[in-house]
Amino acid sequence: MKYKHIFFDLDRTLWDFDKNSEKTLKQLYRDFGLQNTFGNFLFFKERYEYHNKKLWIAYYQKRIEKEELSYRRFYITLKEAGQDDIELAKEIAQEFLDLSPLQTEIFPNTHSCLDYLKSKAYKLHIITNGFNEVQGRKLQNSKLDSYFTKVITSEDAGANKPHAQIFEFALNQTGAKPDECIMIGDDLNTDIKGARNMGMDSIYFNPKKIKHTEKVTFEVENLKELIDIL
Repeated sequence: MKYKHIFFDLDRTLWDFDKNSEKTLKQLYRDFGLQNTFGNFLFFKERYEYHNKKLWIAYYQKRIEKEELSYRRFYITLKEAGQDDIELAKEIAQEFLDLSPLQTEIFPNTHSCLDYLKSKAYKLHIITNGFNEVQGRKLQNSKLDSYFTKVITSEDAGANKPHAQIFEFALNQTGAKPDECIMIGDDLNTDIKGARNMGMDSIYFNPKKIKHTEKVTFEVENLKELIDIL
């Protein structure tokens, strides 16, 4: 067996971030009466996701702290729609962090795939750019936590994927060597390039069949395909 350690990304690889985020945003939209500000949910969701994406880039570039990211994505969205209320934004942000990890939508065949890999004696780990207090609760509530030996977060490592520092931290934490590891994730930059730069093989999880020219070791559209590879 070539590989001994398998590293998984969490969001959009095992935990269905898009479905779970939409459920959470719908509840916030109802709870805070945001229809009075935005008119319809889809407009609120589109503007939030636009600002959220930009702020995550700023966070990756260390231009803002996580606390600012957490509330500013809602503050800017509200302000753009004519409601300049930073305290409301902070209240919504906290409820988002409380509600989001309670959602349990995972990708098809997640449990059966992890059961198989664990039965083969692979050491399974998580490498995620998400917040500590949120990612652990996601794993627990989705009944995924028992599969993984180590959960490596960007906060603990002091760097985000694709930076070498988080992968080096993961290797140190697990006692693994790059040539005995494989990284599975949905992001060609953070997961696939990051792993390749460390000398690790990779599996690109591409359920949306996005066309690309990136060099990957393997590519799958459904997690059940991992059984044929591993």
